[in-house]
Amino acid sequence: MTAGKRAVAVLISGRGSNLRALIDAAAADDYPARIALVLSNKPEAEGLEIARAAGIATLVIPSKGKDRAEFDAEMDAALKANGIELLCLAGFMRLLTTEFVQAWYGRMINIHPSLLPAFKGTDVHARVVASGVRFTGCSVHFVSPEMDEGPIIAQPEATAEAVAAAVLEQEHVLYPQALRLLAEGRLSIEGQRVRVKA
Repeated sequence: MTAGKRAVAVLISGRGSNLRALIDAAAADDYPARIALVLSNKPEAEGLEIARAAGIATLVIPSKGKDRAEFDAEMDAALKANGIELLCLAGFMRLLTTEFVQAWYGRMINIHPSLLPAFKGTDVHARVVASGVRFTGCSVHFVSPEMDEGPIIAQPEATAEAVAAAVLEQEHVLYPQALRLLAEGRLSIEGQRVRVKA
């Protein structure tokens, strides 16, 4: 069912892990979109090889040495020339101009590695850990001119069952680790704190 599927470009700058998930989903006959183009601002982006291996057209528009308006205009022209209808940002590490975002508004989405509106921007995982937050997730949102501010489309459902399943998975990792430390004699109790010996 390629006919009738919406033509999507995925914009990447790196390894393409989310790109692979999108390609896999789009391979289903009943999926309403097809990945028609993978565009990167970095010629060394590993995700380009993932696209090529899947038989998807790739395009590199280097951003180095170009101002944002020049780069975005070149990218916009290439997307239109390739008949692209929808955009997915997947680790695309380049700020887009307001003009570009407005031209694609409502047709461009992004995935962000936190439960927005918390932890907008970059270096998310380090900031989550440093904050002491014990529960986090991801968000898919429409791209707006302000970074990570667009309307949220989807976030993981925090049902009791989903939380229980995620916690149980961690229990299966953590409990054997704790038993190993105990069996190796590496734990000492000091008041209400446990110290781990190297």
